[in-house]
Amino acid sequence: MISRKIEKELQRFYDSDEKKALLVTGARQVGKTFIIREFGKRYQSYIEINFLEDASARSLFDGAQSSRDLLLRLSAIADSPLIPGKTLIFFDEVQECGDLVTAVKFLVEEGSYRYILSGSLLGVDLRDIRSVPVGYMDEIQMYPLDFEEFAAANGVAPRVMEALRKAFRDKTPVDAVVHEKMMELFRLYLIVGGMPAAVADYLETNNLQDVIREQKSIIAMYKRDIARYDPEEKLYLEDIFDLIPSELNSRNKRFVLKNLNENFKFSRYKNSFLWLRDAGVALPVFCASEPTVPLLLSKATNLFKLFLADVGLLASMYMDGIQIKILNREKDINFGAVYENAAAQELRAHGFDLYYFNSKKQGEVDFLVEQDGNVLPVEIKSGKDYTKHAALSHVLSNADYGIPKAYMFHNGNVSVSGKISYYPIYMIMFVEREQALSDMVYKIDLTALG
Repeated sequence: MISRKIEKELQRFYDSDEKKALLVTGARQVGKTFIIREFGKRYQSYIEINFLEDASARSLFDGAQSSRDLLLRLSAIADSPLIPGKTLIFFDEVQECGDLVTAVKFLVEEGSYRYILSGSLLGVDLRDIRSVPVGYMDEIQMYPLDFEEFAAANGVAPRVMEALRKAFRDKTPVDAVVHEKMMELFRLYLIVGGMPAAVADYLETNNLQDVIREQKSIIAMYKRDIARYDPEEKLYLEDIFDLIPSELNSRNKRFVLKNLNENFKFSRYKNSFLWLRDAGVALPVFCASEPTVPLLLSKATNLFKLFLADVGLLASMYMDGIQIKILNREKDINFGAVYENAAAQELRAHGFDLYYFNSKKQGEVDFLVEQDGNVLPVEIKSGKDYTKHAALSHVLSNADYGIPKAYMFHNGNVSVSGKISYYPIYMIMFVEREQALSDMVYKIDLTALG
């Protein structure tokens, strides 16, 4: 079984005494159903209801008047006994059951059982499900395997990962042999990516042709869903999706609407881009006019780069045998595009909102994220000249921005120069958001006002 970080979130839900349901969302094929089924083994009784596969279940909650009514209907179709305090009920493909919103509130309030809901974002509207009143449901989003999960799946030992994390934290070089092997593994990740089925195929056969076939099957599935989405409005979703690899291969990697149609205006086709983002298929990185917190205030919604949610799917969409070129480290392809896609995928999986900075006077910085209350510039270099970064130097030297540090990810080892920490590209797996405080207890002494 491929280990996933989301298991910790599921364990937290299992250990919690809160009366809440848990909604797990994510794009198609990221492994939601499998991981929840495995999690269900921790309960004495596990019940799964799939509203897409079982048409009769969609009317399960029609006209139900109370939690007793709901539970009676559940017990009628359940294939396991409902044991108070020891049963997990999993509602899958919840977007197919509109009455589930009201039902979840009643079921959670009744409190005898635990509930997990899941729905795929692609071609799906989960707004009604997410509208369950605050206090009744938590939500977590699942992504393809990040590089750390991929490394663990391929047998990298925990002690090696801890040594790498320490090198990242202490800014010390990695052992040369370990570094070269991790670079080799990262290049493999650019090809295989993080879709669980593709990773499983690679682990079983080591045959990249099997991996590519699986990836193309996933892309075909995505396109079928895209074709079903609002066909009357013809929002050019598939055209946008197909154009992502070539746009990333352009010099500035920015998505240019006129490459779709000379007369395109972003305002007219904004919903298409938002749908691809909300479906978990694409990762837009918006331009920030100023590298200052909060980045949201300087976001330019009509200037963006568009990455795929999985770098392996991106590689499979290229038609020139890019997989072999990546393995052979050939110089005639734009490694920058796939490196940046992997970086965007990793940072987004770690919870970061993604921006980039571009100025005629100062140049362009690949990514800006917010960490510990500051802007953190992140540059990605696939070539040897990673110490040449005029735009990054300009941003760091500008006192108005007050940026304390920056990261440069590249093919070499760890080093430091001024405010810039240079890290191997695989170490982007260690860039994480600040940890939330567990408790913030504060009490005012108002006895003087009594």
